[in-house]
Amino acid sequence: MKIVISGAGAIGFHLAELLSKENQDITLIDRDLDVLRQADRHLDVLTVHGDVSSLEVLRQANVGDAKLFIAVTTSEATNILTSVLAKKMGAKRTIARISDVDKLHDENRQFFEKIGVDVLISPQQLAAQEIKRLIERATFTDLFEFENGKISIVGFTLDTSSPIINKTIEQVDNLDEEWKFRGVALLREHKTLIPKGSTLLQKGDHLYLSAKRESIERVKKFVGRQLKDIRRVMIVGGSSLTLITAKELEKEYSVTVVLEDEDQAKYFVSQLHRSLVVVADPCDVDALKEEGLEQMDAFIALTPNFESNIVTSLMAEEMGVYKTIALVENVNYTHISQNIGIDTIINKKLIAANSIFRFVRKGKVEAIAGLHGVSAEIIEFVVHKTNRLLNHPIKNLHFPDKSIIAGVVRGDQSFVPEGDSFLELGDKVIVLALPEAIHKLEKIFK
Repeated sequence: MKIVISGAGAIGFHLAELLSKENQDITLIDRDLDVLRQADRHLDVLTVHGDVSSLEVLRQANVGDAKLFIAVTTSEATNILTSVLAKKMGAKRTIARISDVDKLHDENRQFFEKIGVDVLISPQQLAAQEIKRLIERATFTDLFEFENGKISIVGFTLDTSSPIINKTIEQVDNLDEEWKFRGVALLREHKTLIPKGSTLLQKGDHLYLSAKRESIERVKKFVGRQLKDIRRVMIVGGSSLTLITAKELEKEYSVTVVLEDEDQAKYFVSQLHRSLVVVADPCDVDALKEEGLEQMDAFIALTPNFESNIVTSLMAEEMGVYKTIALVENVNYTHISQNIGIDTIINKKLIAANSIFRFVRKGKVEAIAGLHGVSAEIIEFVVHKTNRLLNHPIKNLHFPDKSIIAGVVRGDQSFVPEGDSFLELGDKVIVLALPEAIHKLEKIFK
């Protein structure tokens, strides 16, 4: 697939890196020659230097032949303009990164579709939604919902009090016949495993289970640590992500926002309705203690200083804060969150990339998610035509060894399938797969 990426900043470069590993035909456009030289050295991509809104530059990039045009510069206006131009020049599908979340409203989306922008992506909105899900299910370090929660995949670390230590995956899968679970992935010593039925769970394992919505409360008893309801939340950092997250959370929680800049604090006060906004150094733990950190149930660090986000989250954890979430820039940090004591590390680049990736995958793909620190993807495929998928039980469909079906959504119903189960037309099949299995899965569901 020919893909043109406009903007080689954090998201654009990361997308180019991910897509180049998929053997896609990638062209990367940017006016920053140093960034393009770095891409030339490290990535298998074609680079074009120049103003991304220039028609001549777009022609050099052969935008008219692109199956997918992705505009992810830091300028919303530039992204919208270049997407419209690319569509007029012949690009099949366009995606634009935006910062104004109001543009995501349905009536606004329809307007942008008419002028040539097929998809609008807001990394801040996507990250805020993920944070909200994590706070709602605070027991878990990861939570991915499919089809409005009909099937969820949750992650948690097994501590010494977990009742499923020294049990096999098969035993866990069958602990409750009424409420079916499935162990779909295991992170052990930085290695990602698709567990077999005989895999024995150990202290320190990070386990991912799939379950129906009704089963999620039952899964909590596997975690081991004392459960706690979230009522009080502290958010530190003065970014647009902080504001969007506070708006989402203040509807249901008591939110304290800590900002360093007084003028910015006044703006936040004008935008928020129920949150307490205070002025203090978000990186100063003593200042945070004065603002009530020790009484908080959750602490969310969203400052631009990603090392400080980790440090303050660790300090909050030591003070007994139940749930900690830290924003980081370095993708490598997402692989160490479970080992250093922070509940969850999030990365806007990865979240945005996962959202965009479903437009690259072959087959009928509804959604894609990436597990934090795990070398695997969760892909929601749709059984969209009559083929061998419908004529054989799942155990005879020859799914790759390094993949596993986490669940199936059929209309209003959802279930964790057995080997003897059959798929039906219109089923939405949630599959977890390691990278080497994905291309085979795409062929199966194509």
